[in-house]
Amino acid sequence: MLEIHHIMSLINKLLSTAVVAAAVVAPLQGHAQSTYVNAPVSLPAATSSHANTRCGIFETCATTRKGLGRGDFIVRLSALGVLPEDKYSHISAIGGSVHATNQAAPELPFQYFFTDHIAIDLIAASTRHELAATGTSLGRVDVGSAWVLPPTLTLSWHFRPHKRFNPYVGVGGTLAFFHNVSPAGGAVKKLSLDTTVGPAVTVGFDYQLVGNWFFNFDAKQIFLNTTALLNDRPTNGVEAPSGPFIKAHDSLDPTLVSAGIEYRF
Repeated sequence: MLEIHHIMSLINKLLSTAVVAAAVVAPLQGHAQSTYVNAPVSLPAATSSHANTRCGIFETCATTRKGLGRGDFIVRLSALGVLPEDKYSHISAIGGSVHATNQAAPELPFQYFFTDHIAIDLIAASTRHELAATGTSLGRVDVGSAWVLPPTLTLSWHFRPHKRFNPYVGVGGTLAFFHNVSPAGGAVKKLSLDTTVGPAVTVGFDYQLVGNWFFNFDAKQIFLNTTALLNDRPTNGVEAPSGPFIKAHDSLDPTLVSAGIEYRF
């Protein structure tokens, strides 16, 4: 009987302890559950590490390649100056020489590197020039104005690939189109200019500013000869109503100077 009484006493103590423990643990569990649900979600360590390695468009980072080289594609925005040389000209009937005014315009060139040293470059720009004839038998004659679109393709050799400062030289060709041609009036009632083609040489340099941004300076000498026709040709020896027919040959030979900012893709 004593043993049974002793066993029952132990069972009662164990039950009492279990009840007390349950009463204590239950509130703690409820508190832990509510803290977990309402707690803000923090970013995993891997995500934070990735964010820290991102490189901004205007930053130079460990992953930024130095200088230019094979596979680089460049888009450039430049200010372009077009300076016609008019080295030689001949004007029929009235003599004298032709002169075209200087002009400036924005320019949008594209460049691609086939190798670390060799790149191909295409420039696109259009400028308007006033034309005049001086030293003629009629004195100074305002011929008119014309827009010229001279896409120029050059193949260039870059001396210092993968360096911040990278000079180059190149050769190529130009195809010049004249559009929106307007005669000046007076002695010139009609004006047309022939499309022409000629060789080109170039020299310049690229300089890495920050990240994939570069500064470019470029000078080109283009060798172009064109023919201008003023008024209509005479018919059966009779002068056309538009005025005396004049044919002028001119070596425009423009020098192109540009400076601008470029981005590597």
